[in-house]
Amino acid sequence: MEEKTKAKRKEIHVIIYILLSILIILSLIYIINFFSLKQEAKEQSKLLTAIDIYETESTKEVIQNISEDEEEAIEENIEEQKNETERMLQVKELQQQNADIIGWIEIENTNINYPVLQGTDNSYYMTHNYKKEKSKNGSIFLNADYNWNIPSNNLLIYGHNLGNGMMFQELLKYEKESFYQEHPVIRFTTVEEDAEYEIISAFKSRVYYKSEKNVFRYYFFLNSESEEEYNQFVKNAKNASLYSIDATANYGDQLITLSTCSYYVEDGRFAVVGRKR
Repeated sequence: MEEKTKAKRKEIHVIIYILLSILIILSLIYIINFFSLKQEAKEQSKLLTAIDIYETESTKEVIQNISEDEEEAIEENIEEQKNETERMLQVKELQQQNADIIGWIEIENTNINYPVLQGTDNSYYMTHNYKKEKSKNGSIFLNADYNWNIPSNNLLIYGHNLGNGMMFQELLKYEKESFYQEHPVIRFTTVEEDAEYEIISAFKSRVYYKSEKNVFRYYFFLNSESEEEYNQFVKNAKNASLYSIDATANYGDQLITLSTCSYYVEDGRFAVVGRKR
């Protein structure tokens, strides 16, 4: 009887040892992945700084080795670019690495500071970074169906809600009015313009079933087909806002909507809408 008891205890000890070993291994994998993804996100946000340093050093080298004709050409080029900001020029530089990079988004004093991509569908950049490498972080990306040629459009931009605080996780901080008051502006830069968007609404939502009627499917609004459709979207966004915001949008204003997952319900979403100043 005593031998059976000892054998049983030994068996329990072996099981506990195995479980502890598995737990340690899983913990190590999680920690490695966490820091790897965080580092990747930081690399994306530092892209502009790297380009700025590169251009400064390259410019010094070029200036030392140019002829008078080349100097005149450079001066003409500078004159053509006089209305372009440094950020716009940097976005242009990034497009040489990947033509899918269509802009840069930033909310000051947050981790939201990334290149924005636009693919041929809305799935590729959910799982790939700006280098087109496989990545759990994915990228910040513009809806593939967005039409740049239609006025009064809505730039619908997606990003993952990650546990490491990167990509669009900080959007959820707009649940608090105090955070909005400290961060009321979204900066979005393309090669064409360096624009600021004043936030007009922040709200919780979810992906609705087809059978559900009279619901606000904000994620369907991209290319406004009429003034009525535009105004209805703005009205719905304002009504859905978690708190009152004086700023609003009128037909003709460019809109931007940032969207990410929110786990307060199944298929939950969180969105922030802004209008160009």
